[in-house]
Amino acid sequence: MAGDLFGEDVPAAKQGGATGPVPLAERLRPRTLADVVGQEHLTGPEGAIGRMVGAGQLSSIILWGPPGTGKTTIARLLAEAVGMRFAPLSAVFSGVADLRQAFADAEKMATAGKRTLLFVDEIHRFNRAQQDGFLPYVERGTVVLVGATTENPSFALNAALLSRAQVLVLGRLGEEALATLVERAEAEVGRNLPVTDDAKAALISSADGDGRFLLNQVETLFATAIDTPLDPAELAQFLHRRMPVYDKDRDGHYNLISALHKALRGSDPQASLYWLARMLVAGEEPLYVLRRIVRFASEDIGLADPQALVQCLAAKDAYQFLGSPEGELAIVQACLYCATAPKSNAAYAAQKAAWAAARETGSLAPPANILNAPTKLMKDLGYGEGYSYDHDAPDGFSGDNYWPDEMAPASFYRPVDRGFEKRIAERLAWWDERRRVKE
Repeated sequence: MAGDLFGEDVPAAKQGGATGPVPLAERLRPRTLADVVGQEHLTGPEGAIGRMVGAGQLSSIILWGPPGTGKTTIARLLAEAVGMRFAPLSAVFSGVADLRQAFADAEKMATAGKRTLLFVDEIHRFNRAQQDGFLPYVERGTVVLVGATTENPSFALNAALLSRAQVLVLGRLGEEALATLVERAEAEVGRNLPVTDDAKAALISSADGDGRFLLNQVETLFATAIDTPLDPAELAQFLHRRMPVYDKDRDGHYNLISALHKALRGSDPQASLYWLARMLVAGEEPLYVLRRIVRFASEDIGLADPQALVQCLAAKDAYQFLGSPEGELAIVQACLYCATAPKSNAAYAAQKAAWAAARETGSLAPPANILNAPTKLMKDLGYGEGYSYDHDAPDGFSGDNYWPDEMAPASFYRPVDRGFEKRIAERLAWWDERRRVKE
């Protein structure tokens, strides 16, 4: 199986006797880690991968990032850089038998003095038992495991597997990296892309950080006879995608979405509506804008007005039901609701603080009183002992301890004195006072 430029497998045309044109992405595959674009924070001399290569010693890693960012390519080049055998597997197409064969092959190669880098694409698709099956081979050094996933490893992978591998995060490719890919494609083909500068910028922006998608679009343009360079509107019609149009100042949609977000946060509905209009009139994808407004509803409003998120999701349903241009009015409504809602980033701050605490104390067990005890053995071990059923307590509040025994209670969520959160703050204070009385 041959990996493309960014991390997904593509047919290896003209290999092994196959005929047919070689895809552009395959022809542009990096030959060294230095050729990989957009992930220099990992592949550079000071990055985690660069340091491993420099030391000539690899440890098991999990590459976490969106599609088209280089996961497969990096794994293959990593193996080549340190002289290891590269053995790829896809969790989508592989089962227990394939894993056993891969481990058997690795053990056989190890006796011949050749170590194996086992690359598992979409590793999160393996179930818990299959993931556990990697552990003895990783611990013995039979394989160096490099897993690739588009899902959050904290939720998609077993804790035991995560404890034996370093998680490296790949980011979406920035516009500079995507522009480099277009330049390489033009050099490979031997001519410029048949689009105007504004259309090229719009094409790069529409890729949304996915290098493989961008090169597929580029290949489509090169494969078509186009006499006159396409402008953004013509490009959108040709590719059947709405392309963001860049104005005379060359403001990209990242600048405009930032302006919209800041205006919403500043509770200025007039400016918010202006920046929303700038994006939609220019041809920005409405669902892209709406996704950012949905995020805003949780990040900057949260429980100060819980209806903000409901309004945004209703706008998504309305837009998908009505389409453009009728459905864009629902996006306007969501935008104005968020701009005029009370603001709070308490939920956002609480998430960051709780995540930090979880990383620091991730192995602490819950206190025994709140553990379920479905068996006699678990009851004998003290599971559930002393648990107070809150509904039986006065005011429906027991004041029990729900924190690990080794950890003092923490305060992550601090509601503001605005909107609905003012009532939440009063409720929390009432509960805190009863906990102090109980102590």
